[in-house]
Amino acid sequence: MQSRHIASGCARVARRQDYRLKTYIVEDNPTIRENLVGTLEELTQVKPIGFAATEDEARQWLTAHAQDWELVIVDLFLKQGSGLGVLQACATRNSWQKVVVLSNYATADIRQRCAQLGSDAVFDKSNEIEALIDFCAVMAAARASNDNAQ
Repeated sequence: MQSRHIASGCARVARRQDYRLKTYIVEDNPTIRENLVGTLEELTQVKPIGFAATEDEARQWLTAHAQDWELVIVDLFLKQGSGLGVLQACATRNSWQKVVVLSNYATADIRQRCAQLGSDAVFDKSNEIEALIDFCAVMAAARASNDNAQ
């Protein structure tokens, strides 16, 4: 019985030291998704935990796994539905969970609409990937700092 407790304690320590952000990606283009995952894994502390290509898939997963993610990256144009619907599905998330939009259509109007729906940030795929990387790095550092303080 004691070894089970020790093993359990070791598992908690191992989890605590894994500062990678559990990230869910909503992107319908497989090539873009794979490239995004590769870039984020290489340059940030992101750990992809799943993906969806449609609004319905994303809503279902997010509902079933409400406490299992820290970051959601959402494209606006999907095979079915919209990233705006995914933002609505995340409206009641915890304060430690962040949702960002990554789109080719990051106009001022889109940014405003995303902010109204609770997006923490909006990034343009064509010229703001570095800003997304910075966002992820800051988020991971804050998480590590909070974990170390506890």
